[in-house]
Amino acid sequence: MKFFLFFFLISIGYASEYPHFSERELQDIKMKSGIIAKNRILDYKQTVTSFKEYSKSKQLEQVNFYLNKLLPQYDAVIQKQEDYWATPKEFLITGYGDCEDYVIIKYFTLLKLGFKEEELFLTTVHDKYHGGYHMVLSYFKTKHKPPLILDNLSFKILDLKQREDLEADLFVNSSGVYKIDKEYKLIPVAKHFTQYDKLLRKIQKEN
Repeated sequence: MKFFLFFFLISIGYASEYPHFSERELQDIKMKSGIIAKNRILDYKQTVTSFKEYSKSKQLEQVNFYLNKLLPQYDAVIQKQEDYWATPKEFLITGYGDCEDYVIIKYFTLLKLGFKEEELFLTTVHDKYHGGYHMVLSYFKTKHKPPLILDNLSFKILDLKQREDLEADLFVNSSGVYKIDKEYKLIPVAKHFTQYDKLLRKIQKEN
């Protein structure tokens, strides 16, 4: 099982096709969730394809802006359970998501556009001004420099140093779980993150 999961993580990181919807899937989605859900998926596919000709910086801006237009909703309302991590396919079908769902779909969309997985991290943060935890996507454009932050609560992309409202906690991707030091170097703290592993298993079942 561990070998299979490792192989799957590698394929996710480098195939860069996910999320992909077959024609049969689209017809099933139309039948079960309606024409609006199907059209939302077709719009996503067309829009992301149009981003491929852009520079990396413009791709970041456009992905953040476009996906932030999906509507926010708490997990307890959509999925009838707390802290549910929706796959990008689930998010596009429902059209609603919580903060981690925005992070996940942005992560896989950027992989689809050719960004390197070792530069992208799902990041838990603490809101220093309002309290509570939140999740954002971090993009390490340059090593040992503050990462750029893609946040569903902001259409503007700033680096972590500029986001004085946020205190970063954990950085997660397929390579493991990390903390960050004062020089913005990633320090490994664990090999696995349970919710992330569950997410990958759900994605594997979708393909």
